[in-house]
Amino acid sequence: MNIDPRPLYTRATEQIAALVATVRPEQLAGPTPCAEFDVRTLLSHIAGGTRRIAVVGAGGDGMAVRPFLDGVEDDRWSAAYDEVRTEVQKSWADDARLDALVTVPWGEAPGRIALSGYVMEAVTHTWDLSESLGRPLALDPELAEFALGIARRVLPDERRDDEDLPFDSAVPAPEGADAHGRLAAYLGRRPLS
Repeated sequence: MNIDPRPLYTRATEQIAALVATVRPEQLAGPTPCAEFDVRTLLSHIAGGTRRIAVVGAGGDGMAVRPFLDGVEDDRWSAAYDEVRTEVQKSWADDARLDALVTVPWGEAPGRIALSGYVMEAVTHTWDLSESLGRPLALDPELAEFALGIARRVLPDERRDDEDLPFDSAVPAPEGADAHGRLAAYLGRRPLS
């Protein structure tokens, strides 16, 4: 895989930012397709994971970064997310980072593979958040197709028995599911409604 995932990652973060901007304070305690997360915790994880890949892009130890962003006031999630996604753009600006070996939660990989994995994570959590908020915005199907291709490549069902892996075994996609729905089902998620 010799793709430059930076444009896709940027598009994924733009999609998340637009969705985060729709979150109302009364929705923060609501459920998400990630049973262990409410909307506030999901936002914290989205921002924390984004900060982690920013540190990786800058050549730092991303594994030392907690994948949650704590202490964000309820009305600051949009600003907090914008700050961390800007960090990612800066830290991955150097083309050499794409071929540098980096360490991410699933092991050591070239930067382009690691960042592609974070496209998958970002798009998946975008679907989670969208479901939680009642699907307020249309989601980019091309991003979902790319993320599904990455998921199929790096997460075959036989590897899903690892309890540290944050994805369950695949479930059947609802009839007529779009690319985001197929991605969610492949990663073991079900719609809230």
